[in-house]
Amino acid sequence: MKIDGGIGVDGGFDRIVEKSQEQEEIGYDGLWVPETSHDPFTMLPLMAHGTENIELGTSIVVGFARNPMDLAYSANDIQLISKGRFTLGLGSQIKAHITRRFSMEWSKPAARMREMILATKAIWNSWNTDEKLDFRGDFYQHTLMTPFFHPGENPYGAPKIALAGVGPLMTEVAGETCDVFLAHGFTTEKYLREETIPALERGADKAGRSLSDVEISAPLFIVTGNNEQELEDAKNSTRQQIAFYGSTPAYRGVLECHGWGDMQTELNKLSKEGKWVEMGKTIDDEVLDAFAVVGEPEEIASELTHRFGDVVQRVSFYAPYKSDAERWKAVFRDLKAV
Repeated sequence: MKIDGGIGVDGGFDRIVEKSQEQEEIGYDGLWVPETSHDPFTMLPLMAHGTENIELGTSIVVGFARNPMDLAYSANDIQLISKGRFTLGLGSQIKAHITRRFSMEWSKPAARMREMILATKAIWNSWNTDEKLDFRGDFYQHTLMTPFFHPGENPYGAPKIALAGVGPLMTEVAGETCDVFLAHGFTTEKYLREETIPALERGADKAGRSLSDVEISAPLFIVTGNNEQELEDAKNSTRQQIAFYGSTPAYRGVLECHGWGDMQTELNKLSKEGKWVEMGKTIDDEVLDAFAVVGEPEEIASELTHRFGDVVQRVSFYAPYKSDAERWKAVFRDLKAV
């Protein structure tokens, strides 16, 4: 099982190289950067120059804030700079952010994302094979590529593509078109097995592929601590995070899979009233255990393996606690051995 880390810009851009090197020295397999308050494409060249072997990726970059040509150029450059270690991780975001924050069009997100990925691949293919660019879709048309704007063949080939998804339609797109599926942190073993895996298989079947062609990456909630107080603090923090995600209508299906659909309605109501503390209190132990692996640090690796070892190839952690470094290194070693 591969273990991925993340990186942000707390401490400033000057520390990005140092933090990337630290992650590689620890032994992480991948290092992923999100698009939140900074553009990940500005951070990745620094991460690439500071490391040698660790895989790099975006988790995620907002696809619908851009167009396929934008994505193709940026990802192709990072693939060159990193010497073939880059994965373009895409996500759709939600309608309000696309239309109101980015002032971009929103329509049929799964169909649009499928076409965005296929168009990006077509652009890469035109650069790497000199085949005429002639992509004509319902949302995107790319039919012009002159020598002045042609970057030439990438010696490392095209980047991999990853796609984040929760609902069945977007998940099917990942199964059909992508190398990696990025599961959302707001998922459970039950939802992964009963909803996500079948959707990936349906998508893969459309393209004549199989589930084994798609690497599944799961960011998971880990709740642990060195003492009772740390454990309790971690539980409370994770309850708040689960409640925040659960209030989002787009994620209702995960709760409905467990028969908890009404919880989403209540959480959404509380969020609109600004009752954030009350939201966390609605997450009881049954719900917490469904979304998070809870236990002593030494129990984490075996429980993760028991739940996800046969279906997930990469993991990263939502771990909002401060754990003893040496104990956590042992957890890390155990997971790497899976």
